[in-house]
Amino acid sequence: MKKLIFTLLAASIVACTPKVNDLATSMPIETNIDLVNVKNDMVHVSVDPGRFTAESINFYIPKTVPGTYSNNDYGQFIENLTAYDYNNKPLQATSVDVNTWKIDNATQLDRIEYDVNDSFDTEGEVEDPVFSPAGSNIEANKDFFLNLHMFVGYFDNLKEQSYLLHFKHPSGFEASTSLHKATTKTQEANTDTFLANRYFEVTDNPIMYSKPDSQTFSVNDIEVTLSVYSPNKVYSAVSIKNEMEKMMKAQKTFLGDINSTKTYNILLFLGAMEKGDPTGFGALEHHTSTTVVLPETMPKEDMVKTMTDVVSHEFFHIVTPLTVHSEEIQYFDYNNPKMSEHLWMYEGVTEYFANLFQINQGLIDEQDFYDRIATKIQNSKRYNDSLSFTKMSKNVLVEPYKDQYANVYEKGALIGMCLDIIIREESNGEKGILWLMKQLSREYGMDKSFKDDELFDKIVSLTYPEVRTFFNTYVIGDTPIPYDEFLNKAGLTFHTEEKETGFFLNGQIPYIDVNPQNNEIFVRKTALNSSMKALGLKSGDIIKSVNGTEFTMENIRNVIIGSMSWQPETDINMVINRDGEELTLKGKVGSPSIEVDKITKMETTTPQQDTLREAWLKG
Repeated sequence: MKKLIFTLLAASIVACTPKVNDLATSMPIETNIDLVNVKNDMVHVSVDPGRFTAESINFYIPKTVPGTYSNNDYGQFIENLTAYDYNNKPLQATSVDVNTWKIDNATQLDRIEYDVNDSFDTEGEVEDPVFSPAGSNIEANKDFFLNLHMFVGYFDNLKEQSYLLHFKHPSGFEASTSLHKATTKTQEANTDTFLANRYFEVTDNPIMYSKPDSQTFSVNDIEVTLSVYSPNKVYSAVSIKNEMEKMMKAQKTFLGDINSTKTYNILLFLGAMEKGDPTGFGALEHHTSTTVVLPETMPKEDMVKTMTDVVSHEFFHIVTPLTVHSEEIQYFDYNNPKMSEHLWMYEGVTEYFANLFQINQGLIDEQDFYDRIATKIQNSKRYNDSLSFTKMSKNVLVEPYKDQYANVYEKGALIGMCLDIIIREESNGEKGILWLMKQLSREYGMDKSFKDDELFDKIVSLTYPEVRTFFNTYVIGDTPIPYDEFLNKAGLTFHTEEKETGFFLNGQIPYIDVNPQNNEIFVRKTALNSSMKALGLKSGDIIKSVNGTEFTMENIRNVIIGSMSWQPETDINMVINRDGEELTLKGKVGSPSIEVDKITKMETTTPQQDTLREAWLKG
């Protein structure tokens, strides 16, 4: 209630009354973002913080933001930053680092102005690009996909100050966002004003401006809005609304009484797969919305399946870390971040729920669920399986741990599965990890965090001693998890078998990738199929030619399509570069196959195993 009163008061101060107290500590920070006068894919931003009493002040653009678990230096996209005094004359603004500017004579500071580049255009030009759903797209009169941490900064000691965000937009464009609109007495045409109670709300509420293409539906007591930008109109919001509504209703049924929002926005950007389009496909969670970036070229069946997987994952983040989280997240430091040791929960349990709810609610069958778990077991083996998961999590921003981050979606989800099975077994099927997360949600919440080193004690106090043993051995400790032991409890057996693949593709997953810096095609770091191994290929090899045809970005599609008609006796001649040395590999194509993990029901099970399995999957 306090925040609401403050919100209305802040808006009225600007709109209705002259400035009585113009101190920065008393006024909302006013930010103007111009989406009309776009130049070279850059938008102009002006920030008016109010009057400072300090002689110098720092202005920041985040180095990292919650949910990304990487240092992206968003200040790299800022150009022409200039500070102005009350006489409209430039003040000295010194670049301290890529994300920080020091303003001298700050008592005279009236405003800061700068231009912002988009990140989508740079993804093919840099070695470590910004993950697309955390980035931005600026296309004049077409689309503006805006994660606001790239456009709006903060000042020393003012992160808790409110913001008024003014967007000047092209005629006919509408905003898709969870931000709350604020009305002002002098509202201009084609200008929207939004209010954020503090800087966190700025970064937590992305916005997409485009010609309107949205659908709204109700999921119990949550109003969900799906907004789509599809440049070639391949998809529309209405074309996938029914599938999204079915999926999210199943999620809400699965979650039961967990409810931390009354509204939720899905911002879907579909890339045309042309130059300047995004390549980092996936999604990024926020408290009341998610940004999703996918290729427009995906077939409808694949689009729906991918949206189901990624959107459900992001929506489940309303449980953790958005509701259940540590102090490191509650008081997030954008430019000197301290990481929590509980990525196993924030990302792992969330990913586990995104799969479990589908079998629980009948969206997939049991074998499909088992196959997903088997794939995660296999994928987890690509990472260091003898590394403490909490140590990796705490140090995920630095080497050598940051290269292990993606294992949170594999082993992290499997940690959630094993905990679920332990709690189900010890409670005779009555409780599971969803029950545990509900208990933690009641104990903590959006505004109450836990101390990072106290969470395991809290969980054990709510559950069983066996959970302590599991944490100490497999999560805090560095012992690989014996998955077969946990699966056997539920009457399942774990084994390997051979699966046919293509030469360059395993289903839709490629064995090769393209270096965006030089367009060289290389063999990915993954388990290779039998034919690649027989030929002598290794991960990291750069493929120069295949059977006399140069292997380039221009003809990669033709070569891959041609490989689909290769027969086992087809000769293959491949020129590669390995560690600077050119090699020629020759052999037969053979019958490409790969060893895959497989989970199936045991031929004979006990009543106890059947009961546990039923409680685990359907309870």
